[in-house]
Amino acid sequence: MAELAQVLRHLTPIEDPNVLVDASTGDDAAVYLLDDGRALVVTLDFFTPLVDDPYDFGRIAAANALSDLYAMGAKPLFALNLLGFPRELLGEGLAEEVIRGGAEIARIAGIPVMGGHSVDDPEPKYGMVVVGEASQDALVTNTKARPGDRLILTKRLGTGIIATAIKAGQAPQAVMDAVVVSMTTLNRTASECMVRAGVQAATDVTGFGFLGHLHNLLVHSGVAARIDAPAVQVLDGVKELARAGHVPGGSERNLVDVSAAVDFGHLDDIDKLILADAQTSGGLLMAVNSEVLAGLLDDLAAKDVFAALIGEVVEGAAGRIEVES
Repeated sequence: MAELAQVLRHLTPIEDPNVLVDASTGDDAAVYLLDDGRALVVTLDFFTPLVDDPYDFGRIAAANALSDLYAMGAKPLFALNLLGFPRELLGEGLAEEVIRGGAEIARIAGIPVMGGHSVDDPEPKYGMVVVGEASQDALVTNTKARPGDRLILTKRLGTGIIATAIKAGQAPQAVMDAVVVSMTTLNRTASECMVRAGVQAATDVTGFGFLGHLHNLLVHSGVAARIDAPAVQVLDGVKELARAGHVPGGSERNLVDVSAAVDFGHLDDIDKLILADAQTSGGLLMAVNSEVLAGLLDDLAAKDVFAALIGEVVEGAAGRIEVES
């Protein structure tokens, strides 16, 4: 996160009045006002394979890209593929499986894939550009969390640790199956419930980990948070794999980056790493006004969406996090 901030500080300030959200707030997508309160919401995301199966890799990458729009309360309209692949492997059917996986997730999301771009790359990479729309008045951003809001997380943590164990050939089959289900589950329904409830502040939990994305939301909202660590649920097998040393370097860097802003109390080192674990296609992290909290939780439960109440937004130094164990 620190390295990214160093890069982004060189971007030229934007003066276009129609730009509603740009990189300056660390939000999940760019937002551009069109007309009559309609806003265009655009994002892109791509990465190297996390799993061995190319079809699953395509599904995970597409779900991850779509998540940025869902985090902002936007409705996706269409997508474009981004593919890097070794030319010498194109005849083996692997690239087709990756693209097929992405297309399947797009079908579930109800959007067309309208083309894309590919390059010859020695290391496979896949992702999507996703274009959507949202009402300007209903836009959900990183800047609107307020003291008293309760924090909801809609997926369990640990995908980075499991993915590292998969690469090492050490993840049990049941653990692999569960993490693929988690990473290919769209945040669409959670987003729709969020918008219906009138939630104004949210983000999705991805590469910077739960703590990193929470810290970013708090900084840009000018508030602090208190987290109930036992309420933050993790995928089965994650703690055992972390204790065995299957922790990605990105998760360790995330923990270093955010540690100065976090009071961990008596939390042990493994639990700290899990809270900072770099996620792929993670859940939505919402800051929810207490007046609509019960209705939102009921709506999520009725739609069979996992949701954990994990803490609250409080007054304090912007970005400060207190973890209660």
